[in-house]
Amino acid sequence: MERRVRARPQRVLIVDDAAEIRELWRLWLTFWGFAVQEAQNGAEAVRMALANPPDLVLMDLWMPVLDGLEAMKQLKDDARTAHVPVVALSAQATAPAPAAIVEAGACTFIQKPCDPDELLLHIRSALTRLQVQ
Repeated sequence: MERRVRARPQRVLIVDDAAEIRELWRLWLTFWGFAVQEAQNGAEAVRMALANPPDLVLMDLWMPVLDGLEAMKQLKDDARTAHVPVVALSAQATAPAPAAIVEAGACTFIQKPCDPDELLLHIRSALTRLQVQ
């Protein structure tokens, strides 16, 4: 895939309680031209997103303090972040049904581990849909 350069890099908020996962995605997304912020749980993500709404949130579902489903609901219930697309991820075999994840506010759900190119396609698709609306 080609690397795209924009006047202002699109901002992605990575939310995952595993520091090594956040670092991996941060390095990869930065390489592809995104500006990245990181949060280690849903509560921190909600605070950060409300203070400075990102262009997209990459949200793990299973985290301490506040899980991804509840964090997505809070983001979708606030006018400042209701428009922000959320790509939900989970490695748990017991993840909620995809319909429940979308109902909570995700535009798509991806099972971890996932192929980085596949994730990039989902991110770009979500951002393109946002621009069309």
